Amino acid sequence: MRLLIMGPQGVGKGTQAALLSKHYNIPAISTGDIFRFNIKNKTPLGLEALEYINKGELVPDELTNKIVKDRLAQDDAKNGWILDGYPRNASQVEALDAMLADLGTPLDAVVALTADHDVLMDRMMKRAQLEGRSDDNPEAIAKRLDVYAKETAPLLDTYKSRGLLHEFNGVGEIDDIQATIIKGLGE
Repeated sequence: MRLLIMGPQGVGKGTQAALLSKHYNIPAISTGDIFRFNIKNKTPLGLEALEYINKGELVPDELTNKIVKDRLAQDDAKNGWILDGYPRNASQVEALDAMLADLGTPLDAVVALTADHDVLMDRMMKRAQLEGRSDDNPEAIAKRLDVYAKETAPLLDTYKSRGLLHEFNGVGEIDDIQATIIKGLGE
């Protein structure tokens, strides 16, 4: 099973990716984790990414695409994966399509989690309090949700037109959401 998990920050993508990873016995791959691994292990791609990060710049799509492709080609991803945090824009969708064609591994489904804006704001403010995250202040949260709405949410239409999109409510009991996703994916 090769899945994308998409939705705005705070909707529960990471939680559901981890649960689905265990259920399907495939790795949950977050782009943030990939970057941290490559930087920590001082890989050539990690060192290149670090140059941008140290300048406070976003890592360019071209480099992000290389890092994702490298990760999807690793042995533990041969039987499938759940990709969280990628693609984030139309350019990355095209790159992912090319990667999957090169690897001979088509995408099986896109899981999109949804929640109302107010619920997301509330969740992320609580997370900020629990985890002491300085990047989770109301202004930063609102900006990230706005970027998602403008750049990433439109990608859902692309996957819908391909017949790959499965949308689920990200509000409720975690186990109930997981069960609904698994049932919706045909298990």
